[in-house]
Amino acid sequence: MKLGWKRPVVWVAGVAAVCLLGVASVRGQAGAAEAPLMTDDLYTSVQLFKGIPVDTFLDAMGMFASSLGTDCTYCHVKAAALDRAEFATVTPLIQRARQMIVMMRTINETNFLGEPSVTCFTCHRGSFAPVTAPSLALQYGTPDDNPNVMDFVPETRISVEQVFDKYIEALGGEEQLAGVTSFVATGTYAGYDTGFEEYPVEIVAKAPNQRTWTVATIDGASPRVFDGNNGWRAGPDAPAPILPLTAGNLDIARMEALIAFPAGIKEAFDEWEVGTTFIDDREVQLLQGTRDGQLPLNLYFDAESGLLVRMVRWNSTPVGPVPIQVNYTDYRDVAGVRTPFSWTFTQTHMEMTIQLSEVQPNAPVDAARFARPVPVPPLVR
Repeated sequence: MKLGWKRPVVWVAGVAAVCLLGVASVRGQAGAAEAPLMTDDLYTSVQLFKGIPVDTFLDAMGMFASSLGTDCTYCHVKAAALDRAEFATVTPLIQRARQMIVMMRTINETNFLGEPSVTCFTCHRGSFAPVTAPSLALQYGTPDDNPNVMDFVPETRISVEQVFDKYIEALGGEEQLAGVTSFVATGTYAGYDTGFEEYPVEIVAKAPNQRTWTVATIDGASPRVFDGNNGWRAGPDAPAPILPLTAGNLDIARMEALIAFPAGIKEAFDEWEVGTTFIDDREVQLLQGTRDGQLPLNLYFDAESGLLVRMVRWNSTPVGPVPIQVNYTDYRDVAGVRTPFSWTFTQTHMEMTIQLSEVQPNAPVDAARFARPVPVPPLVR
């Protein structure tokens, strides 16, 4: 996706109507009680992606944009950037995309037992059209080592316990961490949905794993809530009056809540593996958590300081796995606990950065702050 659009990608992807293959719904976080909002409930023009959760549908739309290195209006009419109804307008590129998805499904069914081993990105790799001739610059140039990998060679000289213990000590130690059971933070939010202009944001959190953050946009409040079990997104920029989170999107909300009170992170997954890699030429220790056969989660800790610098979770979609990445920077002392004051959240269909200015530890937090948000009708332009 390209930067510089004034209000496109978050809600543009949210209402995109490229119509792809139908599949069964993706399983959400164990114990989540609320039924997901399905594509059939929201989009009348969807043809090939019927019967999947809307947040998974958005990730699939993001797969197309990311694979082609563009944004949603490449396939959709340009008027869709200002009028959501225009996403239902069929274009030649939408028709072509449907043909490509049928082709991709046939390849996977014929050769890979129906698993999405071949995806849009397999061939396009950020280009509008696949490249057939090899690149000598790629062959003899410096390799692009992507640390966001699901498969890696385990590091046997470091244990999971050593990495977690160093992280806890780097934050301030178990005693200091146990002394902070809630916080209220304020700062600014900037993302695709604001044209990267800054707007006020408030974050409230309560141990062990509840977290709500609300952006005060010019069109009204836009909350994201995780109550310890369920997660939701609402607000005028959301694709529906209220959007329940499922699968990897729900899990990333759960992990963000746990990272605020990290004592329970290790127990969040059944198994962990250790690896080493580099982010921006700095060595990091990688912990990968797996649970119930779902796609993994990676945590990246600076090898020198022990602090968490990145989290990556993959979400399964009908067109293959898509990454959800959160980078943490600007650690500051809050009541003896080192706390990230800045983080950037990136998905294939959106990107945003939160920069905190103040964090009040152990502030009173009303339980109602973690309740299911009031549905908000989507903004009509």
